[in-house]
Amino acid sequence: MRTSLVLLSARLLDPASGGFLPQTALAVVDSRIAALGDDRTIRELADAATTVIDLKGAVVTPGLVDGHLHPVTGAELTHGLDLSGCTDLPSVRAALAAEVEGLAPGTWLHAWGLDPNVFGDRPVESAALSPVLDGVPALLQLFDAHSMLASPRALELAGVDGPRTFAQAAEIVCDADGRPTGLLLEDAACELVERAAPQPTRAERRERLAAALRTMAASGLTGGHAMDAGGDSLALYAELDEAGELPLRLRVAPWCQPGVDQDGLRALIELQGRGGRLWRVDGVKLFMDGTIDNGTAWLERPDCHGESTHAFWPDPAHYTHVIGQLHRAGVPTATHAIGDAAVRHALDSVAKATAADPTVPAPGTPARTTPVRHRIEHIETVPDEVVRRFAELGVIASMQPTHCCDFTRADHTDNWSRRLGEERADRAWRCRDLWDAGATVVLGSDWPIAPYPPLGVMAGARHRRPTRDLGQPPHNPGQALSALEALRAMTVNAAFAAGEEQLAGRIAVGHRADLTVLAADPLTTPAIELAAVPVLLTVLDGRPTHRAEQLS
Repeated sequence: MRTSLVLLSARLLDPASGGFLPQTALAVVDSRIAALGDDRTIRELADAATTVIDLKGAVVTPGLVDGHLHPVTGAELTHGLDLSGCTDLPSVRAALAAEVEGLAPGTWLHAWGLDPNVFGDRPVESAALSPVLDGVPALLQLFDAHSMLASPRALELAGVDGPRTFAQAAEIVCDADGRPTGLLLEDAACELVERAAPQPTRAERRERLAAALRTMAASGLTGGHAMDAGGDSLALYAELDEAGELPLRLRVAPWCQPGVDQDGLRALIELQGRGGRLWRVDGVKLFMDGTIDNGTAWLERPDCHGESTHAFWPDPAHYTHVIGQLHRAGVPTATHAIGDAAVRHALDSVAKATAADPTVPAPGTPARTTPVRHRIEHIETVPDEVVRRFAELGVIASMQPTHCCDFTRADHTDNWSRRLGEERADRAWRCRDLWDAGATVVLGSDWPIAPYPPLGVMAGARHRRPTRDLGQPPHNPGQALSALEALRAMTVNAAFAAGEEQLAGRIAVGHRADLTVLAADPLTTPAIELAAVPVLLTVLDGRPTHRAEQLS
């Protein structure tokens, strides 16, 4: 086979072995690392058709993988006004007013990234933004993507004039007189109003997705665990893959919603293994609760408003039954569980499933070469006894440290901490404790909830400070990971979570040539400087998907 790529004068950092390899070059054949050695030996493997890149001492790591992101949803939600930089109501009003000024009459205003902390002690409702949105149909996505604010005109166009009943834990928040306040909680409520807005064409959605994925590759990402597959997401991935325009390797987990019946479960099981060269369906995503910030998490004790007392599944026992069925079918699950009660129930369900039956692949499902590895996503506040159970049960802990950095404060004056109170706020994002307890910790962004650049995610796991103001004190600094642990969490551990530890996550002969090349050593670069380190080259399946000018 022909050598397609040669990298020379490199510092090869293999997190699985804990440091730098003695070799300085590598060769790629048929999308795999075929040889490691010194520059002279590896250069001899190249021919006239080989791409040869002198890295001039740059650091090569296994390709960085985001353990939790939403590419298609994110590409759609982040099209519009970005409110994530607004820190108070005056700045939100000013941003909205400037946007409205440029809109034609009747045009819908879309915004995203709204932080509930800007409302301070005021209720989160559209009245706080009047008269800026007077007569303007507007949908403002809150940062958690589990809630949004709809303007009075948007509610009117959608025909939403009072409370509704939903099959899941969703709500149109209303005042004492039964009039909607504009706050919509969870997808079922949000979709009622979203459907009234003009929808982008498929061509527009495809280009937004392609553009988002290209910028992800430029940030150093070679892969991601995509936690949704709604609508035509899978068709979009297939189309980009077939056209050679998919710059990330994607592992996709479709949603399983409350109330799913046997036909719905069978369809999810039959989807497993579907995919192309760079994407595949492998797993199912479920929700055990919502978010602490909007009062829809599932806590063992109510929050300070008396909220967050219920599971997202009206019948948690049905969730447990579904986990058991999926496990017996050989399907790994990823459960969104933020509150302590939600995490505990998800762990209990996995324990019951794994104790009751061996894994038996469903008919038509590709046989697995690794055990079924279940995951829990987010894990924002849990007590000690729950921490220990992750390792005992072999459940992956999927964490998003930038949620802690950017949406909470060390002094607990933020909305998340105030709702929980001191005791539970002190148990925020226990990355260190989970790691020390023997759990496999995987890091991700949950984009579009937080920015996807992986160096920022690893930096947040280390410094736990607000990204916009690194001079602020860290939130629970004792929960920080080391530089090597953060790198492992986005390489070695991400591969393990996907059952691909024999193929990915290392710089080793026979492993995939998914590589990230950095201008500085991520192990010695101070945490507060890591996010600014230039990404010089990103390689996916042996081909560059991003190449900085200095390497051209």
